[in-house]
Amino acid sequence: MDFKKSTQTQGTPRRAEEPVSPATKYQVVASHSEKPLYMKLIFMVIALVLVGSLLYGAWALSGLKNAKSYSGIKSDQHQAVFLTNGQVYFGKLSDLNDGQVKLSHIFYLQVQQKVQPADTTKDKNQVSLAKLGEELHGPEDTMFISKDQILFWENLKNNSKVVEAIKNSNR
Repeated sequence: MDFKKSTQTQGTPRRAEEPVSPATKYQVVASHSEKPLYMKLIFMVIALVLVGSLLYGAWALSGLKNAKSYSGIKSDQHQAVFLTNGQVYFGKLSDLNDGQVKLSHIFYLQVQQKVQPADTTKDKNQVSLAKLGEELHGPEDTMFISKDQILFWENLKNNSKVVEAIKNSNR
């Protein structure tokens, strides 16, 4: 009787372990110390995504710096400039640099209120166009405005009431 348990099925011969050559052992050891190919690919993809993100961010920031370009200014027309503090100025607008614009030949709206109106429902405030430079402090007729303080600006038509009032005041 055979008391040895064999996992081998009957009829199949047992194979002896094949000897491993030293070169094969070295290759096996070397392949374990190197990173697998998929890890290299993942690393390269992550690096490309980071570099691409940095380039896109730099491009986007440079675009934001030039986002407030005033290339639509028509130099032969007057412009209306609306500021963040609610004031509106009319004049000749020109793009000065990245941070400022220049407004010259300046007019603004002036509200004339009655001191003691008899009836507030009938009396309305009168709005007139005033030329900059006639104020008490005597400013020059040029204003440098930070682009951050401008909500928007518009080119005015030559037949607008404001432009006609400006032309009449120059006569």
